[in-house]
Amino acid sequence: MQNTLQQYIPQQALQEVLQLLQHDNLTVKIKKERKTRHGDYKHLPNGKHQITINSNLNQYRFLITLIHEIAHFEAYKEFGRFIKPHGFEWKRSFQHLMLPLINPEVFPGKLLPLIANHFKNPKATSDTDVKLSLALKQFDEPNNKTYIFEVPFGMNFKLYNGKVFKKGKKRVKRYECIEINTGKLYLFNPNAEVKIVIPAKAGIS
Repeated sequence: MQNTLQQYIPQQALQEVLQLLQHDNLTVKIKKERKTRHGDYKHLPNGKHQITINSNLNQYRFLITLIHEIAHFEAYKEFGRFIKPHGFEWKRSFQHLMLPLINPEVFPGKLLPLIANHFKNPKATSDTDVKLSLALKQFDEPNNKTYIFEVPFGMNFKLYNGKVFKKGKKRVKRYECIEINTGKLYLFNPNAEVKIVIPAKAGIS
């Protein structure tokens, strides 16, 4: 496990994380990118517990996601299976596990204030914390991804599932966007990753 994890998380966090994973009935698996989630936790029918994490995450997002999922395991172990997935018990476990890692030896200085603020009341996914999510994405490998807030007003864009939308006005924190095929209105977070649809050039008569 040590040889595997040291490829994915900051070196200074490795020993702390390995201690958290010292359970015979807990395994961690690295998966290919899944568009709908960064990681997950499952209590398996055989009584064992499994955490999966996407391999494409940068080291800081990978670490936060891994601790997020370990917190599910710890909350289950302490409070049982009938708690809410991201309720008080999970939040408390997540805060407790992250606290020793929120320091400049593990995270870059510019991330620390955003992480500290996020963990005052952690959400089900860090993606809903726009400031933290965008800051974390600065450490991703170079790519051609575009975010909703960068898409010009009125321009079409496409999601990973092929659905096409037209960007509309901003409503407080999120953007109103119309799905082209159905005409339905959807709200998008500013940091949603999309691909701009370039209109086909008109033919020359």
